[in-house]
Amino acid sequence: MIQDFKYLVPKTVKDVLTWLAQYGEEAKVIAGGQSLLVLMKQGLFSPRYLIDIKGIAGLDHIKFDEKKGLKIGSLTSHRAIESSPVIRNGFAVLAQMERGLASIQVRNCGTIGGNLCHADPAGDPAPPLIALRAMAKIAGPGGERSLPLEEFFQDYYETALQHDEILTDILVPKPAPRTGTAYTKFALMAGDHPIVGVAVSLTLGSRNGVCDDARIVLGAVAPVPMRAQKAENVLIGKQLDDKVIEEAAQAASQESRPTSDVHGSEEYRKELVRLLVTRVAKEAIEKAKGAQAR
Repeated sequence: MIQDFKYLVPKTVKDVLTWLAQYGEEAKVIAGGQSLLVLMKQGLFSPRYLIDIKGIAGLDHIKFDEKKGLKIGSLTSHRAIESSPVIRNGFAVLAQMERGLASIQVRNCGTIGGNLCHADPAGDPAPPLIALRAMAKIAGPGGERSLPLEEFFQDYYETALQHDEILTDILVPKPAPRTGTAYTKFALMAGDHPIVGVAVSLTLGSRNGVCDDARIVLGAVAPVPMRAQKAENVLIGKQLDDKVIEEAAQAASQESRPTSDVHGSEEYRKELVRLLVTRVAKEAIEKAKGAQAR
């Protein structure tokens, strides 16, 4: 049962920051509410002040600039990302990811910023965004700051946000030429949280098949979305044949830190990591070759 709280509706980001500074950890920001309301109904979280930012103008946008890259406002809905021509044309992996996120009702209401700030290690958006080198733009009383999204997540359901800060934008640089990025997850049912999620981004050099850069990001296998950096190093500078990909997949499996639960044992999840990294890396290679051919 949800406990009583005071409902606040700010008009600007400045209003939000003022109230967060005033009420401290007794206040909680809500956007779409798809995650927070569940916790409140379960009695796991009972803020005295609920600050609803959904109506703030200027935080719901998808913009692209050739030099600055992609800018997604934190209040942008999952459905808007899924259906955006800008996303589909230049960052298709994000639209692909969104199509498998929960139900269409949740995607219509839930926001990308709310999802990331909830910091569920089994969330879908973080792995492909980290693979794409996304940055988190944060507003606070001292001004704005940015940090790599992979550093935004601190622990289970914990982020780098201070109690008087909010996430305002996700910034994604334009991918390098000959880059392919893919994401997949293994879940019990379509739309479920992943038991394991894997994103791979590969950049091919001028020598066809040789990997110039690699990012492998795993979800649901550690307290935070994690890069498998040893596995990335296996790929960089190599001809990406089946043997090298399998070696990288095995390294990623060994790097992962899953825990056993009702959905799968530690060993089961590690094997899923190996299988999915193999599959997604091959998909990323094909996308990179397609980008090279255009």
